[in-house]
Amino acid sequence: MERVIGTYVVDGKTIEYSITGRDGEPVLVMHGGHSNCYEEFGYNSLVKEGFMIITPSRAGYGNTSKEIGESLSQACYYYVELLNYLEIEKVHVLSISAGGPSGLYFTSHYSNRVKTLTLQSAVTKEWHTPKDNIYKLAKILFHPSLEKLTWKLTSTMNNFFPKFIFKQMIPSFSKLSYQQVKEKIVDEDIEEIKKMNDRQRSRFGFLIDLLQTKEILAEDLNKIVSPTLIMHSKHDNAVTMEHAHYAHHQILNSDLCILESWGHLIWLGEGSEDVNRKLIKFLKNY
Repeated sequence: MERVIGTYVVDGKTIEYSITGRDGEPVLVMHGGHSNCYEEFGYNSLVKEGFMIITPSRAGYGNTSKEIGESLSQACYYYVELLNYLEIEKVHVLSISAGGPSGLYFTSHYSNRVKTLTLQSAVTKEWHTPKDNIYKLAKILFHPSLEKLTWKLTSTMNNFFPKFIFKQMIPSFSKLSYQQVKEKIVDEDIEEIKKMNDRQRSRFGFLIDLLQTKEILAEDLNKIVSPTLIMHSKHDNAVTMEHAHYAHHQILNSDLCILESWGHLIWLGEGSEDVNRKLIKFLKNY
């Protein structure tokens, strides 16, 4: 899979980005939490169908300046600046997991730059709050001073005991039991999880994500006019179906696709090929 990595500096701030595939209609990916412009999930099928994928490392992730993430408004302004720099007028927006608020705000406020919006396992409203134990734990484990060690330990353990680590991660991703998940995955999925853990870093990005989820408002979703596809697994335990139903209720021109996938990572396991087919069919309709 051909991937070109670049950086664009504007107003003294850096935006790191990748371009995967060279020609065809552009897809702007707002990657999920702990990710960056090296994201891979779902890319192969899009590239094979002729799409060009542009993935900025979102605010605070990778080599992108954390300062552009002072607000969703400011972050999306700089994503538009990146498109201007690349001389790309309109894109299909694909928002994944914690990248949901970025894609929703971008589509709502820059509708003239958006062909379609797709939400995959996406956060669509306030997510974890300071009262939640998972929020408190995340503030420690993924603090910029500690997150490198957190991911180094995860990656090391994952390289030695990939199946064990996957089993420990299942409750974070799925409402299903380990035995039920085992029936829906193949050995190659364990390798994909291992690769995911190897490339993940939080830097300042995940803490920015936790703050920005409260910035996306119902009025932002109400303003979205672009055709919207919402794809979400009924078994997702990382971002519950409540987020998908909420977006579907607030976005007038939206279709809700409820998946039987084993959990949050809808690109893996039983049904993943159907996920790719439905996405490509949607994109090609516009």
